[in-house]
Amino acid sequence: MKRKTFLKTLMGAAVAVTMAPFAATAQDGPIIVGEINHYKRMAAFAGPYKMGIELALEEINAAGGVMGRPLEFIFRDDQGEPGEAVKIAEELMTRDGAVMITGTILSNVGLAISSLAGEKGYVYLASEPLADSLVWASGNDYTFRLRSSTYMQAAMLAEEAAASGATKFATIAPNYAYGKDAVAAFKEVLTELNPDVEFVAEQWPALFKIDAGAEVQAIERAKPDAIYNVTFGTDLAKLVREGGDRGLFDGRTVYGLLSGEPEYLDPLGDEAPEGWVVTGFPWYDLEDGPDGAFVKAYQERYDDYPRLGSIVGYMTVQSIAAALERAGSTETDAIREAFKGLEVASAMGDITFRAIDHQATMGAYVGTTALRDGKGVMVDWEYKYGGDYLPSDEKVMELRPGN
Repeated sequence: MKRKTFLKTLMGAAVAVTMAPFAATAQDGPIIVGEINHYKRMAAFAGPYKMGIELALEEINAAGGVMGRPLEFIFRDDQGEPGEAVKIAEELMTRDGAVMITGTILSNVGLAISSLAGEKGYVYLASEPLADSLVWASGNDYTFRLRSSTYMQAAMLAEEAAASGATKFATIAPNYAYGKDAVAAFKEVLTELNPDVEFVAEQWPALFKIDAGAEVQAIERAKPDAIYNVTFGTDLAKLVREGGDRGLFDGRTVYGLLSGEPEYLDPLGDEAPEGWVVTGFPWYDLEDGPDGAFVKAYQERYDDYPRLGSIVGYMTVQSIAAALERAGSTETDAIREAFKGLEVASAMGDITFRAIDHQATMGAYVGTTALRDGKGVMVDWEYKYGGDYLPSDEKVMELRPGN
């Protein structure tokens, strides 16, 4: 018995000696964040987004990191598949030592990760997915969203549409969570602002599978005064080309969610539509303020211009760093509590992650499309603060049951 006790004590001491350096390294080593995105499927957005993240990480780590430790992102590609994203999130948290998860562009993928976060108790910062349900109907205590939601951006465009005097509207949006939320929000806000409006057509093409000719014909038959467009990427390009060839946009104002973002406007070249009222990112006109400083730093670092994804990625890191510093810890509960009511001095000015629904008050640029040097740009634009385009606290509590 004495010999067994001696060996057990000796083995315990050996383990303690072996583990001590590892523990010190874990405490002094990098703070790891798991970043999940559709890097191949949506490279036009995800590529610049990743570059924005890397720029922010370089700046933060050069200044001493977070809590005196380097901040490190592990980038994983989910191929735009919700199931794959959930699997990767589990691996990042349980195998790779991530303290939280961030990322995703497509709302259906973001909703899948959010559901996992709520179930497993992982903090998830949804940097880009826009579906309103992410923080309202399907919201949970572990999910936060950085970017202005579909409701916020749709409300900005509805404000412009109400002032136009148009009364008959057609809508076209991809048939999934983001598209449905975007149309519902636009209809709700526009109807409140102008009770006389009428929606004469709704088109719901499958994401990235639009039959643009058929969609254009259906909208034209309805004879709307104006059109609300939520398509993006290749679907937007096909709609612009087919609608332009058939005269759909002649004499009609189009209100385009995301349509002014360089990721989607630039590929259109000289076919870019003129006179559309859009949300986007007029980087070429940003010189002063934190957004102008970001544009300059990005161009100097990459010898390229930023896209909307670039500044979202940059602000993602700013937000996470601010939350970690406020938490003073990498424990999940501390990070979660730190995000509630968190104030961030971001590249788009001061924003707050609201405690009531975990939605950040990041705003959006709203302007009109025009051609400049053979490519589409936004002119007469204005930055609209996101906090001004959210429903009342009472309404939010109705939208976010059980929270």
